[in-house]
This record gives sequence, structure tokens and C-alpha cells, in this order.
Amino acid sequence: MAISQRIPMVLQRGIWDIVSTGNRRENGMVRGRRVTTSRNRRRGTPLLLWAALVLAGLVLTGCTPGQPTTAPSRPGVPGHVFVINLENQGYDRVFGKGSAAPYLSGTLRSQGVLLTQYYGIAHDSLPNYLAQISGQPPNDSTTHDCHTFSAFVPTGSDSQGRLTGDGCVYPASVPTLAGQLTAAGKTWKAYMEDMPSPCLHPAVGAEDSLHKSANDQYATRHNPFVYFRSITDSGDCARNDVNYTQLAKDLGSVATTPNLAYITPNVCHDGHDNPCADGTPGGLAAADQWLRTAVPPILASPAFKQDGMLIITFDEADEGRAGPSTPLPGGTAGGQIGTLVLSPYSTPGGTSAQPYNHYSLLATIEDFFSLPRLGTASEPGITTFGPDVYTTHT
Repeated sequence: MAISQRIPMVLQRGIWDIVSTGNRRENGMVRGRRVTTSRNRRRGTPLLLWAALVLAGLVLTGCTPGQPTTAPSRPGVPGHVFVINLENQGYDRVFGKGSAAPYLSGTLRSQGVLLTQYYGIAHDSLPNYLAQISGQPPNDSTTHDCHTFSAFVPTGSDSQGRLTGDGCVYPASVPTLAGQLTAAGKTWKAYMEDMPSPCLHPAVGAEDSLHKSANDQYATRHNPFVYFRSITDSGDCARNDVNYTQLAKDLGSVATTPNLAYITPNVCHDGHDNPCADGTPGGLAAADQWLRTAVPPILASPAFKQDGMLIITFDEADEGRAGPSTPLPGGTAGGQIGTLVLSPYSTPGGTSAQPYNHYSLLATIEDFFSLPRLGTASEPGITTFGPDVYTTHT
């Protein structure tokens, strides 16, 4: 097929206009004029022909400016980040002697770097998840897991963009990591186990009924993306906030693996419930068993092998325990949980005692993709993963 047949007529005319006319700026507006002098024609034609060929090439390849890509923003740092959140287990229970999670604390621990001083930022669950993708602080509603899906009522904000006030569903003006990635041409997906339909959440103002049937153990409070109108009011939520079963297909190639894969097991497999709604044993042992199935496909995926980082963490410690007093912005009120990082960039069996929390995780991911830091992640003194966790490749 001739090239002229493959380019829409309107575009052919546009290309001809580029080649046959020059442009000048006058009073801030762009005006077209026909090139009339041979000197101007000789000077402008090569550049104009180049522009026309680039425009044609975009059509022929099906590309459009700003199309999302899965390439890392900076060479030498992780370009595909996988985050798995488990539930309500303190550091000693998970990584101490007699752990009910031998796969996580033994097999996987020997392959990655253990962050022994990693802390949750609050109790209960929800504010920890929200911190990871927005940098917003806890409020009275979120620390009670938002049993009513109420709109956030702001009373003010600070220089870091953190809102004061109370409520659950943040206004569209509040930025998120998801929105940052999209704006930067990167990709993200949230994989929610047992979520019956994409981007599932109650109507604003409605009660958030617990999902605890044997076939539906999805919990809204473990899906932070649905608490931000900037996400739910856009098509991104239906496209990217999906059932966990889609992960297996997406891991098939680098091109189909998102730059951020945010993975939430159901309330049985994340260790929250014990026993589970279907009557089977739950707790940490159930979470460990789930990891045995979930983690190997990630580690074997082309994207992880190329430039991946898998972060396995917990939302908060058990029994409402808090961490020590520390200057770390965002604090340690959610207790010591520990976090395991696996990556081709990391040293197997390594340990770091650097203090971190969920805001540190957000700041780290933003740094990987050269994004501005949000909320508490932008505070001076926030710690981010460094040489203690991974080595920059050249």
C-alpha cells in the first residue's frame, strides 16, 4: 500500500501545508505564510520536511505523543515496582524465631534486603494505604477505616499540600502517585484480589459494608485508589484498578507490565482474618502460603528481571503497637513491621537498619520516576531507599 493511502487525507493536507508554508510568531500568536523567496525556501525546507516526516511516522507506527511507556525514567534505577501489602503483623512475629511465615522470613528473606526499622504510620489499616500513594496524613475517619464512605471536608492545607479536615474521599484537587505516573507517561495498575468489578467502592456517603462471604473477601479499605476523586472520576480507575487475576497476563512481557503494580490480597490471604470467611485457617500462615503462589511469577517475569523491585510490606503492626519516638517525618505510630525488598539491584540476604515508613516508600517510588514528592513524602528528613537497599546500575 502506498504511503499516501495509509495517511488520512486531512493529514496529507496538513503535511503539505507544513512543507509549503513557513510559520512566524506575531503578538504571541502563530500565523502561517507561504514561503516566497528562494533563500527562505532553501533555509526552511530541510527542517520542514523533517517535521513532516516525523508527523507521518507517528501515524504509520500508531504512536501518539505522550503515550504511556514502561521504560524507567532514569537509567540505572528500578523501572518496574511491585508492592504487596499484607496485614496487621509486627516485625517480631513475621521475621523472629518461630515465625508462621517460613517462606517470607526464610526463603524470600535470603533473596532480598530486610528493612528491620520500617514502620507503619498509624492504626487502623486505611491511613497506611493512603500514605503510600498520596502522602496525606491520617484523620479521624481514616483511622477508623471509613465505615461510612464520606466525602472529605477540608478546613485548610499546608505548604506540602496536606489537607486538614476530616473524611474519606478526597477532592479531585488532591494529587496521587497514580496521577503523577499517568501525567509522566508511565503506567500503573492496582490488582485487588476478589474485587468483583473494576474500581469497586461504595457511593459517597454510603455505608461501606464488609465483604466477607466465601467468594468475596475484598475490602475497600485496602484499595487506596478509590478514595481519590482524581482517580475515580476518570477512566483510569476502571482501566487500572482491576481484579488480581489480570496480573498473570500482564506479567507476560515488559510492555504489558505496568511501571507500578500495586497488589492487595483478599482479607484471608493478607493475614487479616483468622479464620477466613470460608472457614479455612487464616492469619500469617495463610498469607505465607499465598506468597508461595504469588511471588514466583513476579520474580520470573521479564520486567522484574530487567529492572524490577518487589516490596513486601505490612500496613501496621498487630495489637495497636506503636514504634519509638523518631524524627522521621510521618512518625512510627503504626508500629514496627519490617519490609522485604527483592530486586536484581539488591544484595541477597542484606539487612538495613535505616528508619523508614510508608511515606518513605512513596518518596522512593517518586524518585525512581523523577516525580515531585507529595505530602509528607516531601518533608525534609524523609528517608528514601539508598545504597543500603539497592545499587544503582550503570
